[in-house]
Amino acid sequence: MRLSLRLAVSAVLAGCASIATAQAPAERPATSFPYTPGLDVNSMDRSADPCVDFYQYACGGWIKNNPIPADQARWSVYGKLALDNRRYLWGILEDLAQRQDGRNANQQKIGDYFGACMDEKAIEARGAAPLTPYFDEIATIHSNRDLPRVLARLQLALADPGLFFGFSSSQDFADSSRVIAFAVAGGLGLPDRDAYLKTDARSKETRAKYVAHIANTFKLLGDTPAVAQRNAARVMQMETTLAKASLSAVDKRDPHKLFHKVDAQGLQALTPGFDWHAYLDELGEGGLGTFNVTEPAFFKALGKMWTTNGLDATRTYLRWHVARNMSPVLASNFDNEHFDFFSKTLRGVQQQQPRWKRCVALVDHQLGEALGQEFVGRAFSPELKDKALHMTRQIEDAMKKDIDELDWMSAETKQQAQTKLAAIVNKIGYPDKWRDYSAYVVKAGDFAGNVERGNRFEARRQLAKIGQPLDRTEWGMTPPTVNAYFDPQMNDINFPAGVLQPPLFDPKMDDAPNYGNTGGTIGHELTHAFDDEGRQFDADGNLKDWWTKKDAKAFEDRAQCIVDQYAQYTVVDDIKINSKLTLGEDVADLGGLILGWMAWQTEMAAMPQKAQPQPLRDGLTPEQRFFVGYAQWACENNRPENLRVSAMTDPHSPGRYRVNGLMVNMPQFQQAFQCKAGQPMVKEKRCRVW
Repeated sequence: MRLSLRLAVSAVLAGCASIATAQAPAERPATSFPYTPGLDVNSMDRSADPCVDFYQYACGGWIKNNPIPADQARWSVYGKLALDNRRYLWGILEDLAQRQDGRNANQQKIGDYFGACMDEKAIEARGAAPLTPYFDEIATIHSNRDLPRVLARLQLALADPGLFFGFSSSQDFADSSRVIAFAVAGGLGLPDRDAYLKTDARSKETRAKYVAHIANTFKLLGDTPAVAQRNAARVMQMETTLAKASLSAVDKRDPHKLFHKVDAQGLQALTPGFDWHAYLDELGEGGLGTFNVTEPAFFKALGKMWTTNGLDATRTYLRWHVARNMSPVLASNFDNEHFDFFSKTLRGVQQQQPRWKRCVALVDHQLGEALGQEFVGRAFSPELKDKALHMTRQIEDAMKKDIDELDWMSAETKQQAQTKLAAIVNKIGYPDKWRDYSAYVVKAGDFAGNVERGNRFEARRQLAKIGQPLDRTEWGMTPPTVNAYFDPQMNDINFPAGVLQPPLFDPKMDDAPNYGNTGGTIGHELTHAFDDEGRQFDADGNLKDWWTKKDAKAFEDRAQCIVDQYAQYTVVDDIKINSKLTLGEDVADLGGLILGWMAWQTEMAAMPQKAQPQPLRDGLTPEQRFFVGYAQWACENNRPENLRVSAMTDPHSPGRYRVNGLMVNMPQFQQAFQCKAGQPMVKEKRCRVW
């Protein structure tokens, strides 16, 4: 499930270090894409037995030859493609930043934004000056009556749910055609509430380093060491209080636990000392009367904390979170301190990314559809879109057939499932209409100002949706993104142009690996419509139970098989997969690969020449190429620090288990590689939901 709430710039930059790109040997912009085949035999380890460890067989060469770059927490096939995309975008942006004539309005914005971001000398000269207006604002809090006004202004400027809570818009769970206000729990600096609550030695050590980082930041702000340490301890105490009142990551997967609709009076009752009317007036939304409060217990605890801790504690907390949010756009002393904790300590990243990567990421974050328009015009042909749509329709046909043939689902529930499937909208490549950025003012040479104005633009854009007709054409990812998603309330699957590039989608390659890789991914997103979370939404995207009790129980029994299987896998150290957190992705992985196989079989049957016995290619049969093609999207290397954070926060299992965990449940795989009972890739009791 995806809520339409904004990410802070600091989160985007921290994410860059852990996910998106890596340092390449030649640091220069690209004017074309390097070609990597959809099935790369050099990525394989032929010495491994596919029936013992298929992941090693398919990815062993890649793992050996692709060590984690110093500026990354993990490195993967997806990450390498993201790097190719980002370097290509770098070339576009550098050209637009240098040109002064012949640029349209959007080209001016993305070019000037990038140029300002790249001007390290100017950023260094400004030092901590961009913090001054925020701290002046915080200093005006003289009573509890001042907090709502100040908090609203800070949240608009920083787009950060770390400022106690998040407030934005999203679809009403009960009526997806309505957009209402959402008040969402936030207030934490560490990645997850469990980071505050776990009692093992490593978690305690991380918390101690976090407090030291907060103190270091306060010292950069001018506090004496003693005052900085005292302020850091106070912040940690407040965040721990909020963590204890927050839902777990597993609980947040249950939409019913996030759906608590109240009127203005009900909202006010949660935090009696906080004037919501004043807060909403400052946002320009004083007339709102309906709200979804995702975690009422959190807001009750927050209201109590505001009352008991006093104004000095509140001002201290806000100073910290403003500095945390802004550090990546300040001079190097703040930027490096932020990197040392959030990237190096938390995720094991050894060095900061080069400036160009971070600046491309920020343009993509704040002006993503303006940049995406440039990307699509150069890198995504209509023919490529047609190929992707053709495969998507085949996957949908496979799902339709699969539902019809289920022996555990009643005719009544099958009819509802087919209705939902037929209503799913396929979004391929890029939006039908591009976002209008005319209200977003970008100034050459004003990096921090551009970031703030971008935050305000997006905050206002989201708030303006409340009470307006739902725009079902909108995308939640930018076109260059190497990812895809299913939105249960929109009831659509979304494949940006960035993910439809080799090696993930390779028009030059034979069908088998393409149907394993992209077909499996399309099937994955489609299966999300019917996973443990998605299945709770109907064809219109409403949170509504359309299952008979018997069918729901049958689903849960099959899903429990997946939970039990993945709970046995080790992430790192002695930490096992939190298989209740990863259930939706694990179900979608297996369902997606089965659908990819079915669609590939249909494609071969439709073209008799393809169905004839095929000669070996690279020493592999077509069936073997299907499974190797699937597996190679998941090739990755990961730092142990990052794995520990991911075990708490990531709903995806590690790549090894996203491959091997499927193969043990696929008789087609075992037949393709002639695996025998008793071998590790053969499981006596197979799991299958879809």
